[in-house]
Amino acid sequence: MTVTKLTQAELAAMELIWSSDRLTARQILESLYDGSKKSQHGTVQRLLQSLEKKGFVKRDRSLGVHLFSAAMSREAYGGLQLESLAQTLTGGSIAPLLTHLLNERKLGKAEIKRLRKLLEEAQKNG
Repeated sequence: MTVTKLTQAELAAMELIWSSDRLTARQILESLYDGSKKSQHGTVQRLLQSLEKKGFVKRDRSLGVHLFSAAMSREAYGGLQLESLAQTLTGGSIAPLLTHLLNERKLGKAEIKRLRKLLEEAQKNG
């Protein structure tokens, strides 16, 4: 599966959108380029058009101002990126990634508990 990777600017805009329900282009502009001496209006418009074309944002045109919301969740995007990374580095297996995270103590108790529950459910349904 080909996964579209977000640029740093796109990811910054998506982080804003993921942390809010819906945002206007002006709100995104003010958050990303607050204090910029040069107008970044066109940059933000192109950024939002790109994200919309890639299927990451939805544009609500029903009001006088366009509102942008996430069409893909942060978790879904992260999952696709992890799958792509696993495919590239380990032939699709995520076991080496999990092993590394466990060995390096990068997973907290709550995360381990959640993973254990997911594994038990997968084993029941598998």
